[in-house]
Amino acid sequence: MPPAVRATRQRTVTNENDENAGPTRMTRAKAAGLGATEHAGDVPKKTLATKKSTATLNGATRTRTTRAALGDVSNTMKVEGLAAGAKDGKKPAATKGAVAKAARPTGVTKASTTTKAPAPKSTNNKRPAAAAAAKNEIAKKAKPAAPVEQDTEEEEENVVPKEEEKPIKQMKKEPKIESLEEAPRTKEEIVEVFDDFIDLDKEDVDDPLMVSEYVVEIFEYLKELEIATMANPDYMESQTELEWKMRGILVDWLLEVHTRFRLLPETLFLAVNIIDRFLSSKIVQLDRLQLVGVTAMFIASKYEEVLSPHVQNFRHVADDGFTEEEILSAERFVLTALNYDLSYPNPMNFLRRISKADNYDIQTRTLGKYLLEIGCLDHRFLAHPPSQVAAAAMYLARLVLERGPWDSTLAHYSGYSEEEIQPVLHLMIDYLSGPVLHEAFFKKYASKKFLKASIVLRKWAKEYVIEYGNPLQEEQPRSSKR
Repeated sequence: MPPAVRATRQRTVTNENDENAGPTRMTRAKAAGLGATEHAGDVPKKTLATKKSTATLNGATRTRTTRAALGDVSNTMKVEGLAAGAKDGKKPAATKGAVAKAARPTGVTKASTTTKAPAPKSTNNKRPAAAAAAKNEIAKKAKPAAPVEQDTEEEEENVVPKEEEKPIKQMKKEPKIESLEEAPRTKEEIVEVFDDFIDLDKEDVDDPLMVSEYVVEIFEYLKELEIATMANPDYMESQTELEWKMRGILVDWLLEVHTRFRLLPETLFLAVNIIDRFLSSKIVQLDRLQLVGVTAMFIASKYEEVLSPHVQNFRHVADDGFTEEEILSAERFVLTALNYDLSYPNPMNFLRRISKADNYDIQTRTLGKYLLEIGCLDHRFLAHPPSQVAAAAMYLARLVLERGPWDSTLAHYSGYSEEEIQPVLHLMIDYLSGPVLHEAFFKKYASKKFLKASIVLRKWAKEYVIEYGNPLQEEQPRSSKR
């Protein structure tokens, strides 16, 4: 066996993008450049490595080819000889091995923007002759400043890792629920809440991708557009064979398909919006409801994903209940019914906007994603715009994790005050305190990947209902078709 191949088997591949790696690290290019008499363990000389189109790894040949235009549209990558990483047709996850190591950061950290205490004035500098009392006074004022800066730096180093490693544990039984029972504010007080806020967009002036100059106008336009793209909240009354419970089962199954294909969150929300808008304008038979769901996910993946799954994949997940021709024909019919209007303001955009005021806390946003997807499964959320649902999701997530009150900055970036959030908040608590109706949705967020958000939130909601009662108070009974 050639020594170059033996060298590649004995080593462990690390982050190849790390510029700070040692000079003795062996790569495939260096191993291939060794002569027949040289050994891979020798210190490699600094030579100019030439690029090659193929690389040998464990006897497998991996060829990089350019995909032809409008050719293969699948998300798979053809690798000959590497059967261990492509079992059962599943996409390998970059969690172990060389790929995971290569994806890790190289140690470059961003400078902290936390304001430090001012540095103490040095007392060693000699000044012109002055009274001894004045010198003692200056020394007394300068001494307390020295430990303040040191303590601040230690707190920054110690507190930040604790915040990242802090798991979501069992929540305390006395969360700040008083905000739900407060008397409604007047219009003048609400205006004051929105006026007194911190402008966080100024930090992104130098980042052209954040478009801080137009971000306010963009979200104002999205809030106007979301009203035009909302479905009829009572469209099930015109359906002869469907019920709200069937819609919930369909969306729960689509969520499982969405997880299997590893699609973006925006794809799921757009697919549900397509289903609701289509059912608002067309009467669908029961045996064609699954076809509507598969077609909506197919259209949404084409709109949101970089590489959408092939139509054969959607036919397969539907247990071959529909042919590819039926799915493609249904795609044209659905788009015609929607007038080819897919400009749906996704609630994930509003959630990310609010996360800016929440300092992009990963725990809060994970719980917020779970609460946001409740709006896809429960039909009662159709009467509320996506921006209001996103604001209520972030409000409840912060309430459960005790992240502080809903201040003016959060109200500004969400566009809703506490009083405007309450109707959606009550619907979320009512859903969480009830029995589990959608098992695939509950199991997805019960995993460690999503910080067991479904378990934590349901436990909190049940304790809240026991102590304070159901916020809906039987005034809004659920539809008989649910």
